[in-house]
Amino acid sequence: MAALAADVEAGLESVFPQELGLFADAFPAEARYRFCGHELSIAQHHGAQLGVAAPVWEAALTLCEYFEAQKLNFWGKKVIELGAGTGVVGILAALLGGDVTITDLPVAMKQIEENVRRNVSAECMTRTRVCALSWGVDHKEFPQNYDFILGADIVYLKHTYPLLIRTLQHLCGAQSTIYLSSKMRQEHSTALFFETMLPVHFTSKLVFRDEVENINIYKVTCKSDIRQ
Repeated sequence: MAALAADVEAGLESVFPQELGLFADAFPAEARYRFCGHELSIAQHHGAQLGVAAPVWEAALTLCEYFEAQKLNFWGKKVIELGAGTGVVGILAALLGGDVTITDLPVAMKQIEENVRRNVSAECMTRTRVCALSWGVDHKEFPQNYDFILGADIVYLKHTYPLLIRTLQHLCGAQSTIYLSSKMRQEHSTALFFETMLPVHFTSKLVFRDEVENINIYKVTCKSDIRQ
């Protein structure tokens, strides 16, 4: 199990090779956003340690905008965010009344915890948790009764796609709705995941597309026989 988790973490580094120097310089940054009447201050610790987990990706902002446009109701709902990075999506769900668990690999925990402290009030803090979750490894330590499962730009490493499917199968119950927002990167076979792999196990519907940014949002529900 530990070896598999290490492989998943190592795979993150392969997305943007270090020799390109994209994450060579470590530096903090802060960005401010406003969604659903809430002002968010999001820290991003750019550098080789966090790599792709550091920035707020456009797909996360698109998902937050979708929640606002649809007036999605998280009040009293049990929510989990996968591959949270900065935690911006899960934080917004918490501010909108959700009982939220924000997850990513262990390396991202400090950044997510900082952003939760920055944005979540003491009242909301009692229903906001930050937990490490390695897909396909320790997913069974989490419950199976979430109302919402959220993911933004988490489909970009082809060898992790079966692990993500396995994790979604465990977390998704009959009442669950999954929202996945993704940049449709041809070089990472993102369409393969959404058009071929996901429909085998889930019912999936494209509910929003940003043609300019090439971002899709899918609403996904489980089929009756997905549990493993």
